[in-house]
Amino acid sequence: LGQADLLRRAMGKKDKNEMAAQQAKFVDGAVKNGVKREEAKYIFELVDKFAGYGFNKSHAAAYALVSFHTAYLKANYREEFLAASMTLDMANTDKLAMFSNEARKSGIEVKTPCVNSSGVEFRVEKAKPGEKHGAIRYAIAALKNVGASAVETVVAERHAKGPFKNLNDFARRFNPKALNKRGLETMAAGGAFDALEPNRALIHGNVDQLMSVAGELHRDSEVGQGSLFGGGGGGGESLLKLRPAKMWTPMERLGEEFKAIGFYLSGHPLDEYASVLPKLNATPYAEFETKAGLTVTAGALAAIVVSARERRSQKGNKFAFAMFSDATGQFEAVIFSDTLNQCRDLLEPGTPVLVSVEAERDGDTVKMRVQAIRRLDEAAAGVQRGLKIVLDDRLVKTHKARLDELQSLLKPGNGRGGEIQLYLRLYDVEREIRLNMPGKFDVSPSQRGLISTVPGVLEVSEI
Repeated sequence: LGQADLLRRAMGKKDKNEMAAQQAKFVDGAVKNGVKREEAKYIFELVDKFAGYGFNKSHAAAYALVSFHTAYLKANYREEFLAASMTLDMANTDKLAMFSNEARKSGIEVKTPCVNSSGVEFRVEKAKPGEKHGAIRYAIAALKNVGASAVETVVAERHAKGPFKNLNDFARRFNPKALNKRGLETMAAGGAFDALEPNRALIHGNVDQLMSVAGELHRDSEVGQGSLFGGGGGGGESLLKLRPAKMWTPMERLGEEFKAIGFYLSGHPLDEYASVLPKLNATPYAEFETKAGLTVTAGALAAIVVSARERRSQKGNKFAFAMFSDATGQFEAVIFSDTLNQCRDLLEPGTPVLVSVEAERDGDTVKMRVQAIRRLDEAAAGVQRGLKIVLDDRLVKTHKARLDELQSLLKPGNGRGGEIQLYLRLYDVEREIRLNMPGKFDVSPSQRGLISTVPGVLEVSEI
């Protein structure tokens, strides 16, 4: 009985070394009692398997019932089930990313947080006529640096006096003692103010202005003094004086969103490369994972670097575990010393890369090794033809500085790259004039994003 209790204890602790020692004793004892050695080994293997994850019947029955209930909810009320699950794991970014991907696969949109639509928790927005699924509205309280108590004050104000009409209205009505500068910056980066002002960089760069106006009005309210600025309701346009701010490029916007949320929600930086990736034979990770170890053992994946952790082997060689992201999910790959020495400068978070990998399947897990990494812009430069840039003649005529800014971005391609077709849209005669731009230029997706932020640029598209 004493030896049986030692085996029971080893099972409970899942101690592999102790289980191996117990196996020898078990098998030898069974053989002494007339059991065939192969049968004794088989019996112990069953015991060992049960020790890994097993329940008695009463426990298993309760789990089965809960599984039945959750399966029913997920099948029949999927939006509500996912929203509740996200609320439950609001502080766990990895879980939120997983649930967001699950929603996307089910055709359910997860919308960015919004001061006029979001609650403290994740909530469901009902499907509109003709739509198959509703949507999940991201909770403001799930953003980094924003506490639930701060969001409660915003939601309470909205319920009491109606939606916020504009940024001035928000500055007048939010409590600066509940919501600080850092929280406002995170809300701006995460898209919570998109309904009031789509230029996230403008809000992010004027958070101190919002705090100043809110602080002044809040102090006046506490002492019972009317605002010296005057104005009421949604008016008082003079209260908030916004300083100009350079618009974020699409990739910068998503990068700031990633910092605020913990994963890409409204889009993915690789969206800018959508037309290029097929030409580079880049496979989406979800597709590669399905085929890995079955029909495919190597491939090329386009991704954004999320993180990299360097380690040292027992022999003293450096290697790294790198986390990457594409529009279909996140994946990890190991980079051994020779490759690491060649690509270390490309492992900065946010860098778009083209990764050549080898893969092998270990049960349900796909293990990947990086063979080579290239900067994605460099790879794209070899397959892109060029860009069409359309300018607004009304803005160009009156702001020469904008032409100078555009000219500074039209970088020569040093014999590589693509052509630039420059069009001037003339509104008075409803025509476009094409201007020839001799030479080769940098036409990479990241450069295209920079050009699109220049005031007066109406359109940037591939040709």
